[in-house]
Amino acid sequence: MTRRLECDVVIAGCGVAGLSCALGLPDSVRVVLLSKADVGSCDSMLAQGGICVLHDREDYESFFEDTLRAGHYENRLESVDIMIRSSREIIDDLVKRGVRFARTSDGELDYTREGAHSRPRIVYHEDVTGEEITTHLLADVRRRPNVTIMEQTVMTDILEGFDRHGRRACLGMIAQDEQGERLEILAPATVMATGGIGGLYEHSTNYPMLTGDGCRIAAEHGVLLEHMDYVQIHPTTLYTDKPGRAFLISESARGEGAILLNDAGERFCDELQPRDVVSAAIIAEMNRTNAAHVWLSFERVPDDVIRTHFRHIYDQCLEEGYDLCREPIPVVPAQHYFMGGIHVNSDSETTLPHLFAAGETACNGVHGRNRLASNSLLESIVFARRAADKIMRDRFADDAEEQLESVTREFNQIFSKSATTPDLAAIAGANR
Repeated sequence: MTRRLECDVVIAGCGVAGLSCALGLPDSVRVVLLSKADVGSCDSMLAQGGICVLHDREDYESFFEDTLRAGHYENRLESVDIMIRSSREIIDDLVKRGVRFARTSDGELDYTREGAHSRPRIVYHEDVTGEEITTHLLADVRRRPNVTIMEQTVMTDILEGFDRHGRRACLGMIAQDEQGERLEILAPATVMATGGIGGLYEHSTNYPMLTGDGCRIAAEHGVLLEHMDYVQIHPTTLYTDKPGRAFLISESARGEGAILLNDAGERFCDELQPRDVVSAAIIAEMNRTNAAHVWLSFERVPDDVIRTHFRHIYDQCLEEGYDLCREPIPVVPAQHYFMGGIHVNSDSETTLPHLFAAGETACNGVHGRNRLASNSLLESIVFARRAADKIMRDRFADDAEEQLESVTREFNQIFSKSATTPDLAAIAGANR
């Protein structure tokens, strides 16, 4: 059985990228939003540390340089510039939507620092910033009468054909719902926001259903992919012999003073280096000492900070038998983030007309070879909104072209019904 649906924009993915794209479209646009599992099971919900923002005008050069240095200078400069310059507007919008970023005693935004940042420029909500942002975006999307959310519905393919200009183009999406029914969703614009690839790894901080669906389908249709080998390993996840998703210990823990120790209680690296550098140092130390993990100590972090800023991490570690206020915890690197993906331009357009990609499944070049901490939420929101803006610009252009074609048809019909055919040569001569 196949059921056919029609809308203006179909989006696969309900993380911050998919939600931000939907919110960037006006109420007049019919949107279908697919979630592979339930809407709460997306990696955006898991982001702990925070979201970057340009602290002030003087911060631009250092923010830019920090992003490039972490990315080994393989970043796309235009994309980095767009992200940084858009950051304050994004944070202001999130605050208006009710996101409860931490505040100082005088009511100003509180900023924290993470690895590879030269200064504090990260705003946060405790240690569950991703959940705080995603929950508010989702609530706003649910209030939009033009958006239909379909949970437990997985994108299985895209529809391909020819657009009005005769170009090979994406014409929508094929999906399968929870009952196994096949859906053909016809739409002038299709957005892939399907997340990363962590489900393909034995040890990952990602949800297991994130298996690179967008990249696989794009490749099957000849859509350009980029840097598919650029996979980030996070230095610190809680070591356990239990199966399942690895529990992340936020980068901001080290930004607030937590230190890495070996079995002898010795520090062996600079904890505030980029993630790939710290991960490599941990693995080297584990190999040198033949250890299954290293230790992360919060001895330099005040207890009140542990119980407030890192409340959820503290509670999770207690469940595993570790008290952060009294003892170090065992940590080990695990797969965390995907910097490569479907190649897109600065408007999140892929190489197939009418197909867009945003979030972790897309590669717009912001992150280079290694993502700077807390740039992921910001990058996803910025470029998802740019996708929405581009979709609307294209729609207005198509509407204008249709109006012109309509006027031309009416003009031709008038002359075709006329008893005499106008002498165009005489008209031209008279105009001269």
